[in-house]
Amino acid sequence: MNYEEMTDKSNIPTHIAIIMDGNGRWAKKRLMPRSVGHKAGADMLKRIVRKCNDMGVKYLTVYAFSTENWKRPDEEVSLLMGLIVTYLQKEVKEMNENNVKIGAIGDIEKLPKKAYDELKKAMDITKDNTGVVFSLALNYGFRDDLSHAIKNMMKENINIEDINDETVKKYLYTSYMPDPDLIIRTGGEIRLSNFMLYEASYSEFYFCDTLWPEFDEEQLCKAIYEYQQRDRRFGNVK
Repeated sequence: MNYEEMTDKSNIPTHIAIIMDGNGRWAKKRLMPRSVGHKAGADMLKRIVRKCNDMGVKYLTVYAFSTENWKRPDEEVSLLMGLIVTYLQKEVKEMNENNVKIGAIGDIEKLPKKAYDELKKAMDITKDNTGVVFSLALNYGFRDDLSHAIKNMMKENINIEDINDETVKKYLYTSYMPDPDLIIRTGGEIRLSNFMLYEASYSEFYFCDTLWPEFDEEQLCKAIYEYQQRDRRFGNVK
């Protein structure tokens, strides 16, 4: 089946969020080190960003490094941070030419200096672009985000009676984006792993066994096609 041809181009999700899982297992299946899997995953991410931009997706958010990922071996953490630097250095020129705007969610100030500097540089270069807003979730976890939001509300002495859904959203890292319409998780696991839990209230979920380095453009179109078959009621009766 050609899912790209079957996809309704008038009903593309405004915001797609992706939990990119399976890099390590992809490498293990090939008797390769995990580092090779992470590099293959970065290569696939480039293709998915381009495809989302071409299809008219307005926001793409990917779970690149969670607050829990610091628990991984130091060597792997260093590799991942280095990959982020390399990815941004290599891709920012093309993304800028393609009108992609780079954003970030998470406590990015705690990233290693080189990764933080490259991220801020990429965000600055692309800040006026009007294509897909491609956000990297780095040092991100919803529980940390919520704690951060509560602390900032308290610092600003927000009246307790004024706190509502809109107030909370304003203080989350995700304040500049709409809630995801579609959340994709690759790699066969069926959980959100502390990713955008507040924003996912009415998202559609797509879980697949495909490992992230194999989640290509056709796989993306399949996820979008399945999303388009669903009846989104947002709590209403139709």
